[in-house]
Amino acid sequence: MKTIFKILLVLFFSSTLLFTSCRKEEIELIETPLEEMLLPNSSIANLMQRTASNDGSNDNILDYANCFNIQLPVTVTANSIEVTITNDIGYNFVESIFDDTDDDTDTLIIAFPITLVFSDFSEVIINNNTELNSYAINCNGENISDADIECIDFVYPISVSIFNTNNELISTETFTIDSELYSFIDTIADTDIVRINFPISVTLSNASQVIINSLTELENTIENAQDDCDEDDDYDYNDDDCDFCSPEELFSVLTNCSDWFVLKLKRNDINYDTAYEGYDFNFFTDGTLSVFWNTTTVYGTWSTSGSGNNITVIIDVPSLPLCNNNWILHEIDDYGATTKVDFRVGDDDRLRYKNTCN
Repeated sequence: MKTIFKILLVLFFSSTLLFTSCRKEEIELIETPLEEMLLPNSSIANLMQRTASNDGSNDNILDYANCFNIQLPVTVTANSIEVTITNDIGYNFVESIFDDTDDDTDTLIIAFPITLVFSDFSEVIINNNTELNSYAINCNGENISDADIECIDFVYPISVSIFNTNNELISTETFTIDSELYSFIDTIADTDIVRINFPISVTLSNASQVIINSLTELENTIENAQDDCDEDDDYDYNDDDCDFCSPEELFSVLTNCSDWFVLKLKRNDINYDTAYEGYDFNFFTDGTLSVFWNTTTVYGTWSTSGSGNNITVIIDVPSLPLCNNNWILHEIDDYGATTKVDFRVGDDDRLRYKNTCN
């Protein structure tokens, strides 16, 4: 009897030890390092979702609202010109129409119904301007801080692996656009074990790409980059026309087209639009320029320096003093059938050349 008891006792302790060992092994399996897990409501999950959220400011020229945009395509009538917008270039074309004349009242008529897309990619169909305005007044105003992060973008595709509590792979999800990543982060549960399959890449506001190898690195990169650019959450569509302009681009545009003519000219807030009517301006690669009208040809010089919205263009034609200035390049407009180059100094001086060689 004692022998049987001893055997039972040994079996009990053995099974207890085995069970404890198995439980310990299971606990070790599910103790994935937190720094490798994408947890719901974590700081990095929040930053990723803010980065992947829908930016509503890119079409402010249409809706004056930062927290949603109008789903494309959409047809509008800008100053009596009908435009069907299918991508971001269409916004520039509307801007070009509005910017053509300074002393008129710009009007925009939207062809309803339209679909609004909010920061979380939810949608609503609206049928008139009253409904549009009712949503727009709930957005933050011009240049007021909002949740979306626009100074850094994910480079797709991005994939994640999802495991169960036994550290077994359940599935792999691949995202190709912001809305897919945003929605996935929104559905992560407390019981999910999610790992991003690094490396991934992000694009910074200066157009450079950075390779990311961990969640910690991704969190630091987003935090450091989120305020590195002007998110352009305002309604002034003229304020950033040359963010990516360069002297090389201007040089190429002006020298590759011949016979530019003056479309707009204002000095000291006085219009001289017709002062050089019939004059052909030609810019040469050696920094000289010629102007021809009737049977007369005169010569001058031009030069350019700087970058972005701070490109200075010095024009000096002794015979044509109204053109001469240390101009600031405001815009290179080649969205329509023509090319326009706009120079300005403050609000009082403006020179716009136009050409049909586009």
